[in-house]
Amino acid sequence: MWPNDLPASKEYFEEEARLAVLKNIGIDTLKGDPELQAVARFAALLCETPVSLVNVIGEADQHFLASFGAEEGKVDRKDNLCAYAMYRKGPVIIPNTLEHDDVQEYAVVQSDPKVRFYAGIPLVSAEGAPLGAVCVSDTKPRPDGLNPIQLEGLKMLATTTKRRMAAHRESLETIEAAKQREATMQLFADSIPDIAWSAGPGPSFRYFNARWEDVTGAPKPVDVDGWRAVIHPDDYEASLEKFGSAIQRASDFEDKWRLRQKDGSYRWVLSRAVPSGNDPATADWFGTITDIDEGHKLSESRDLLARELTHRIKNIFAVVSGLVSLRARSKPEVEGFADELIEAIRALGKAQDFVKPLGQVKSDNLAELLEALMAPYRGTDGARISVSGDDFAFGQSASTPLALIFHELATNSAKYGAFSEADGKISIRIDDRGDAIGIGWHESGGPPVSEPSEEGFGTRLVNMSLRHQLGGTIEHRWEKSGLQVDMSIPKDALDH
Repeated sequence: MWPNDLPASKEYFEEEARLAVLKNIGIDTLKGDPELQAVARFAALLCETPVSLVNVIGEADQHFLASFGAEEGKVDRKDNLCAYAMYRKGPVIIPNTLEHDDVQEYAVVQSDPKVRFYAGIPLVSAEGAPLGAVCVSDTKPRPDGLNPIQLEGLKMLATTTKRRMAAHRESLETIEAAKQREATMQLFADSIPDIAWSAGPGPSFRYFNARWEDVTGAPKPVDVDGWRAVIHPDDYEASLEKFGSAIQRASDFEDKWRLRQKDGSYRWVLSRAVPSGNDPATADWFGTITDIDEGHKLSESRDLLARELTHRIKNIFAVVSGLVSLRARSKPEVEGFADELIEAIRALGKAQDFVKPLGQVKSDNLAELLEALMAPYRGTDGARISVSGDDFAFGQSASTPLALIFHELATNSAKYGAFSEADGKISIRIDDRGDAIGIGWHESGGPPVSEPSEEGFGTRLVNMSLRHQLGGTIEHRWEKSGLQVDMSIPKDALDH
């Protein structure tokens, strides 16, 4: 704060610079301020004068921020005593204006109100700009001026005034900065292609960016029911139920529905909303609506194509199985191989039921795939097979080799291993090994097994599927209790 006994900075004697500071203080909104009114009243009582002013000087005349015993009127700046005082050092005390060479010709001295005594403390801004004065005046001369207590008190009131003006200026600057930030955010929100909105608890919708009007042309909803006019009738109730559930839990919301456009048509959108906190009673909401119509329609066309491809692929499997069976009838020497081939094709058909073309996943659960492939071997009580451990998801390209691997292991078990005996059992264990998953195939209760002298077709098929297609490793151990197979498959091979 600028000291009372220090003159204003000459840098601000230039009117343009001085008036710029005065404008920033916001004198129009500070006029009649209760705190400054109290300053003016106490100054008159303290100094025992009929008039006191908190006065600032504009470009051509004065402005009373507060007054006691006087009404604001037009006083030309060149005849204004506070305009004279604000450029001086420290308190300006004029016991008799008629005897003061600088002011004796002023209009306020020569004509009404015929000021004879004047005492003013300059008001200087924090950066040193002269603004006006806190003053007291009388129509009678006062040869003794002010006593020490009155002078000190007037200085203190001037300091109080400067603090109030500085606080008001800071408040205006804060408000202006907030307006600028709000304008910037509004510009940003209006420039994004999505509809953006916010709501208070309830929710009570209070803000939509410009895209709402551009897209819908509809009134902005103030509550949930207001959305009924823009959401497709077939989608409204289901989406409302989802949003209501999110509101009750103060949890994230996401849904797809059709938004009515300005021309009356509907387009698919992705609607998202997040709460500001986890208390449903106090949480604000912030949401976006993104146009996904083209992607949604493309997805629908892909789904249609996927269903058609799935149907055709399963038909091809059936045709191939039929051709193999038909040709094998005339060649008994390949009948066994043909049966194995037909079973492998059926396993591929089961894998197709799990993962559809174009990435539309019906089920990508490894444990479920094993359950489906092993179903024919379970027995009446289902106790012949156990699947335990961790579970993993797999992608489309991994489904075929996985189906072939477990089909061949089960087929060989049915011919030579545990499944060939009524009490035989197989335990499948799935484990997380960091970057890979481990799968253990353990047979028990079957006939004694030994390592074959040469690799059969099924073994070659398993090795090819695991090593070449999935990049994994496999180890066979022919133990007295039964075949033990340990497989390791990189996790990234299952993601595709």
